Amino acid sequence: MYIDIHTHAFHPKIAHKAVEHLNEHYDVACAGNGTIDNLLESERRAGIDTCVVLCAATAPAQVIPANNYAISLQKAHPGQIIAFGTVHPGYEQWEEELDRIEAAGIRGIKLHPDFQGFWLSDERLLPIFEAAQGRFVFEVHIGDRISPEKNPSCPYKLAAILDAFPQLEVIAAHFGGYRMWAHALKTLMVKERPNLWFDTSSTTPFATPQLVKTLLKACPPERLLFGTDWPLYDPKEEMQRIQMMGQLSDSMMERIMSNASALPGLLQREKISAVSAG
Repeated sequence: MYIDIHTHAFHPKIAHKAVEHLNEHYDVACAGNGTIDNLLESERRAGIDTCVVLCAATAPAQVIPANNYAISLQKAHPGQIIAFGTVHPGYEQWEEELDRIEAAGIRGIKLHPDFQGFWLSDERLLPIFEAAQGRFVFEVHIGDRISPEKNPSCPYKLAAILDAFPQLEVIAAHFGGYRMWAHALKTLMVKERPNLWFDTSSTTPFATPQLVKTLLKACPPERLLFGTDWPLYDPKEEMQRIQMMGQLSDSMMERIMSNASALPGLLQREKISAVSAG
């Protein structure tokens, strides 16, 4: 099964504005229009079976609506979409919300400190991580153009979390540090952590072929997950780009495309549900 572990899709009422914001913030021209139908068509053209749609509340008041949207997407597109919900350290009822989204079949949580308005080192996150261990996979945005100590997310902050919560399954987006790849190589990739995975999203457009090959070599091959960051980038083009820049064999590319099926709880619950329904 080919899986795109890192995508975004927005409600039709706000998709246009969301894409405009992405274009402006990252200085890109998004490949997609941000709607779920356009996402699924893009994945179909690339031969990708399932995509993970990430939802993140930019304010505490958006936690419930964002999670409701995630739940609705997963229900509307079984097998095609796995939705990740959201938490925010400013949302006081986070315990009840974790229970609610878990009961609804949500198996992952997205954190984007830079957009959500908190730091990854915020101590309010600690009890959330403690409670989420063994229940959710976290997809965490890491990095930006500024230096790590000035940025809400960075490889060093993530490393501290991984060491403090060894049972917390985490996907480090963008090879562990968008535009902070030297720091990711120094801290996240210097030792093998059984609770850490890396996705490939939003890297090849900014990296040299040599850097892409270095990152691929530094990551344990079974811990690499294919991600596009759609609507920013087209899945088919991103598959071609990473294979060409990384000089990957077809078998290695297939491995990266399907590694996400081994993530704890990501697909296993779907299999259990299907058996129960049968």
